[in-house]
Amino acid sequence: MTDKKKIAVFISGGGSNMQALIDASKSGLLSADIVWVVSNKQKAKGLIRAENEHIESFVFKKKNYDSPQAAGDDLYQKLQERHIDYIALAGYLQLLPEKVVKAYKNRIMNIHPALLPKYGGKGMYGQHVHKAVVESGDSESGATAHLADEIYDNGMILEQFKVPVFDDDTPESLAARVLEQEHKLFPRALEKLIKGKYEVNDG
Repeated sequence: MTDKKKIAVFISGGGSNMQALIDASKSGLLSADIVWVVSNKQKAKGLIRAENEHIESFVFKKKNYDSPQAAGDDLYQKLQERHIDYIALAGYLQLLPEKVVKAYKNRIMNIHPALLPKYGGKGMYGQHVHKAVVESGDSESGATAHLADEIYDNGMILEQFKVPVFDDDTPESLAARVLEQEHKLFPRALEKLIKGKYEVNDG
């Protein structure tokens, strides 16, 4: 049991994707333990989920530090103290500090509620994404698991699951169907990353 990888999950909201990872860990689908939850929002409902699961949590606000570097140094130190192996971004709406991104190169996975690269970038999150997809007239959307780097939604795409867009879809109805697939894709893709089943560029 001691060789299981340790995962930190970063959230900004309700944490349903985090819960999917926790459930997958409990069932054995994900051969890793969720040991730390980080949120940039004090009132994120996902923190209640973490508390209910007896998982340590931390509210990380860059404005509480003297400089961006100090914030990055502190977050990095806390990750090291907890021997975190992988970081999962589950609806986390900020870029990670550069020091953390470099230290965890190819070990940070994000789940995005649309098909990248078309529907990515700053501001493309949550209902903003689904609204853009519905208004585009595209026939499909989906969920994307990708490696995260210093740029929003920029890292290598690992896997995607496509979801049809229906003529009568609203952003809300599309979001519900995509989220259902995110919950399936995220733990499966994270497990494959941990097991080295993706060819990632180490350069």
